Amino acid sequence: MTDEQVNAWIDADPDPRTQAELRALDPEALAERFSDTLHFGTAGLRGPVRAGPAGMNVAVVTRATAAVGQWLVDHGHRGGSVVVGRDARHGSEDFFAATTEVLAAQGFDVIALPEPGPTPLVAFAVRDLDAVAGIQITASHNPPADNGYKVYLEQGAQLIPPADAEIEQLIARVGPAREVPRVPVVADTRAHANVERYLSRLVTIFGSGERRRIRVALTAMHGVGGDIAVQALRECGFHDVTVVGLQHSPDPDFPTAKFPNPEEPGASDLLLDLARDADADLAIALDPDADRCAVGAYVDGAWRMLTGDETGALLGADIIAAHKDENALVASTIVSGTMLGKIAAASGARHVTTLTGFKWLVRAGEGLVYAYEEAIGHCVDPDAVRDKDGISAAVAVCVLAERLVANGLGLGDRLDDLFTEFGVHATGQYAIRVDHLSDIDHVMTALRTDPPPSLAGTAVTMEDLSARTGPRATDAVQFTGSTDHDQVRVIARPSGTEPKLKFYLEVALAPGTELGAAKALARAQLDALGAQVAEFAASVRR
Repeated sequence: MTDEQVNAWIDADPDPRTQAELRALDPEALAERFSDTLHFGTAGLRGPVRAGPAGMNVAVVTRATAAVGQWLVDHGHRGGSVVVGRDARHGSEDFFAATTEVLAAQGFDVIALPEPGPTPLVAFAVRDLDAVAGIQITASHNPPADNGYKVYLEQGAQLIPPADAEIEQLIARVGPAREVPRVPVVADTRAHANVERYLSRLVTIFGSGERRRIRVALTAMHGVGGDIAVQALRECGFHDVTVVGLQHSPDPDFPTAKFPNPEEPGASDLLLDLARDADADLAIALDPDADRCAVGAYVDGAWRMLTGDETGALLGADIIAAHKDENALVASTIVSGTMLGKIAAASGARHVTTLTGFKWLVRAGEGLVYAYEEAIGHCVDPDAVRDKDGISAAVAVCVLAERLVANGLGLGDRLDDLFTEFGVHATGQYAIRVDHLSDIDHVMTALRTDPPPSLAGTAVTMEDLSARTGPRATDAVQFTGSTDHDQVRVIARPSGTEPKLKFYLEVALAPGTELGAAKALARAQLDALGAQVAEFAASVRR
């Protein structure tokens, strides 16, 4: 931007705090703030809370909301209902106010959820109240410095192309943020009743009945899902719930979790300690906006967190069995493990593989009863919430665990049953966090132009998934190889929400080998895959 444009932005900033922040910057820092803008991509906006067009702030949120409202008007939704919620991160309250007030000034019926709450409550309310859109202010599991703006369209599903590009084009046409009209909004009875209606739906699906006799350890990871998750579990009959006290109340600084993501190494250590000390039957970790659910269990003589793929296989098998006569559909993504597809085939259910993200998973087809992605996202009630929902997933896995415990078994035993029938499947991930996105481009180019001929001792072939035609194309490369029915697979893909390049690893062994030996072999091969991928990435980045 020119100096004139920078000064115009600062003068038009409706928040005096971010105005002052920009005016205090030296020329170099100011130039960096205006070198780019936040782009309207995966689900909406996400970035650091800071002043300027490259950050999450009131000015950016105001202009984005004006564009979303205009998009809704252009598509025939003038005056429709829009649900707006927020988490408890830094800036969320101000961004929530800007969003609700801009939409109200545009003539929309704004349903402003009164308290900070989980993202699934917005997705649920859009469908439950037949709203034309929903917006949640959240950065989900991103680091504490970030916030975001997530948009739901089409009956509570995340927006997909070309809507995201169309909204970004509209943002560019919005005038100065200070001149965008705003009208105050007060939460009404519909908003106040949303939690109750959501919980009632859980009881309808999962039942309440007699007191269920399993012990659950739970952490909210300093997010907004703790109290609602405990209430949901209790209303569905699970009263013996012990929480990680240090992480239960919302705290935007996330003092015990630098990266508040249950997938990060060490993030769930306090939970596993609690589960061990409390002699729990299972452990549940929600991410900060409670749309994702990680499960901990006692497996092979020790407590550990299950992978998203392991939980996906457990829940998928259970849900398929409950819908065995319905020609049910289950879905997973290209970067998820392959076991769910084998379970579905053996049970006569349909299985679809989609591109990464729940915006694609929930559009997998008619008859969808379950969808998951390896990043601990699970959709166990697509009719009510067409997105990942950590709270309903937590209830679903507790229902499964209770049935197993009643028969003297645990989640680890059920996982072994699946491994015995379909072969041991081990999945993992290696990620590169970068300061410059060009580093990701460099590694991806190397993978495409000079791919490794073998991985973990197995010859592999490379497929450039960006070369696929139509909606199946995506910026990723896939390596696959097999020997004697055993398979290895690696997919490299830039993250859609963080400055990361992710490698998704899988080893799938054919059934028949003694279980203990098969587990050890799969783990060794997975470690070899990870080491080779790390070595390749390091050599390219030097």
